[in-house]
Amino acid sequence: MEYRDYYKILGVERAASDADIKKAYRKLARQYHPDINPGNTAAEAKFKDINEAYEVLSDKEKREKYDRFGSDWQRYQPGAGGMPPNWGDASGGSPFGGDFSDFFETLFGGGGAGGRTSSRTAGGASFRMDGQPVEQEVEISLEEAFSGTQRTLQFSSPNGAPRTINVKIPAGVDTGARVRVAGEGGPGIGGGKRGDLFLIVKVESNERYTRHGANLDTSFPTDLYTLMLGGTVRVPILGGKTVTLNVPAGTQNGKKFRIGGQGMPHVRAPETRGDLYVKLEAQLPTHLSTAEKELFEQLRALRA
Repeated sequence: MEYRDYYKILGVERAASDADIKKAYRKLARQYHPDINPGNTAAEAKFKDINEAYEVLSDKEKREKYDRFGSDWQRYQPGAGGMPPNWGDASGGSPFGGDFSDFFETLFGGGGAGGRTSSRTAGGASFRMDGQPVEQEVEISLEEAFSGTQRTLQFSSPNGAPRTINVKIPAGVDTGARVRVAGEGGPGIGGGKRGDLFLIVKVESNERYTRHGANLDTSFPTDLYTLMLGGTVRVPILGGKTVTLNVPAGTQNGKKFRIGGQGMPHVRAPETRGDLYVKLEAQLPTHLSTAEKELFEQLRALRA
């Protein structure tokens, strides 16, 4: 009999634990299941191979004989001969005993959110497994995070046809936020409902603002005369507006001011916003005229 490397088929090491073997099998079974790959004979053959490999490696006694005798292991297996003759036929037989529904109960667990549900018919058993959640990263600008935005996403359906959806991203989201889109994840099996899609948000860095949660930091160049004598400056904020900041006389270079409620909206309460912190940076005059130089000389003499 031709030797088949069951470990290689499942993509695990020979020293793999039972949990590793089961995890590898679950992943491959979902990937190559005929219901997810209709009409794909290569996927169907792969599905049978991984089931054959798991049927042996998941059984302690069979695995020991396989490790010891290799291709001759079945000689020492009572009633051996590989996969049972009724595997996957109309009777619903499986290498785990019981019916096909029991097989999925063993491998994928019972019902519940994102799990498997099953129903029985008069002609035997049928199974239904809900699709798996899918994650996809999406990048947005700070301005989009401030006002909220949307993205148009396109996926390929199992039949190859494109599937387009529009997703709204709420105002106030930050990097790492998860936006759930119900029913747009992995397809179900046997009529199971589609899983959910989760967009993992990444907010791009901004040249003007640095974000700290709902608060924003920014720097604003301010002329020397306003810092020395006092006055007002118009500071731009997100949303294309400006706010007036009163600058007291004698303000030092690098002084930071807080403008309440002009930061980022809170994602769960967008009507409330964080604060904006503005650091004033002195902008020294250049290309002084003769008269201006004389005045600065007089000022230096007065301060000496």
